[in-house]
Amino acid sequence: MKPIILSKDAEMHIYNHARQTYPEECCGFLFGKDENERRITIALAVKNSKEGDKRRRFEIAPIDYMKAEQYALNNGLTLLGIYHSHPDHPAQPSEHDRKQAVPFFSYIITSVMQGKIADTTSWQLNEEHQFDQEPLYSLKTVINGKQMEYFAPVESEVA
Repeated sequence: MKPIILSKDAEMHIYNHARQTYPEECCGFLFGKDENERRITIALAVKNSKEGDKRRRFEIAPIDYMKAEQYALNNGLTLLGIYHSHPDHPAQPSEHDRKQAVPFFSYIITSVMQGKIADTTSWQLNEEHQFDQEPLYSLKTVINGKQMEYFAPVESEVA
């Protein structure tokens, strides 16, 4: 399974969106390149179009999928997946998440506990229609004030 590399901008976008929509679930699209690893460079928010209680479910309108595909084409990127948050719940896919999932996409889930980012994981649907966890790293760019790049596991805000 390929590692998922989140750019710092994409990671911060997901975290900010998850905190802003808490206690409801946020959702959005993940764009980038799929080569030796899946390098996610852009995360774009989309409206959670779920009717009713949005604290435990998200839904993305079909027109938003079409717009996301067009965005990818216009920008020379690949639509690699979807992110969403789990307010006050672990970053583990639910049965509902599994039933809605499609092959190829990476599904990044961010757990938000009491308004703070607790954990972030990534999942991909396998041939048996079950989720396999993907290795997830963020791209860090500053170490002790020096500009450099390295991969590190995604970190939590909650101590």
